[in-house]
Amino acid sequence: MNGAADLRFHSSSDGDLAYLDTGSGAPVVLLHSGYVDHRFWHEQIPALAAEFRVIAPDTRGHGASANATAPFRWADDLAELLRHLDAGPAVLVGLSMGGVIATDTVLEHPELVRAVVTCGAVTGDFRYTDCWHKGLQAENARTLGAGDIKGWLDAFLRGVAGEHRAVADLDPDIPRRLREMALHAISKHTPGEPNHHVQVTDSWPRVPKIDVPVLAINGGLEPADLLAAAERLAREVPDGRAEVVEGVGHYPNLEKPEVFNALLLDFLRAL
Repeated sequence: MNGAADLRFHSSSDGDLAYLDTGSGAPVVLLHSGYVDHRFWHEQIPALAAEFRVIAPDTRGHGASANATAPFRWADDLAELLRHLDAGPAVLVGLSMGGVIATDTVLEHPELVRAVVTCGAVTGDFRYTDCWHKGLQAENARTLGAGDIKGWLDAFLRGVAGEHRAVADLDPDIPRRLREMALHAISKHTPGEPNHHVQVTDSWPRVPKIDVPVLAINGGLEPADLLAAAERLAREVPDGRAEVVEGVGHYPNLEKPEVFNALLLDFLRAL
């Protein structure tokens, strides 16, 4: 897996932003989920870098990237990095938080985006409505606010397994890797610190204007409202489709990397 020695840094207007840049060819940007970092894509980076230039940033406040000290938007950070690297238009591949960054960026900086792949996400307007996820989000907020790192980690990993499985049902390497990255991310922050992230709003009404190919890949064990929203995203853009990886939850790239990679590579090669 690519480590810290491979990272490069971009001096943004609010601290250094870390990223991996490997391979050659058309640029593909891998945008990780919340509380982890670029290592989240360890099963995808070598598979993609054989054919493409792979850029895997650590989102601000995660991994080796600086915390925010002033208001910022994820899409603007990414746009600044892509311009710095002369890497646009690029294919954006994002999971969960990273999927929102991908759709935010294509809406706010369309000239920098060639295509979008979302997973475990649709747009920043989406909200879970099922009781299990709402309860888990409340537990995440409670434990974080109390500085209860063990309790927060337990809740975080329950989200990896999903409503109908236990963490023990997963390949143990998956929670091990995620726990390591999450502990590093959470150690960068303190309870009650200001949240400087500014959300992109009114994304759903603008989805039909996304004029690049969109692929939504989601685990079959995701809640029905997320799967329905992914179908809506694929339906409302001019060139979209949705794929379901059966038998996995929020992280199909980790649970079934060979299936995820095949879907991704087929999409990229057809562009």
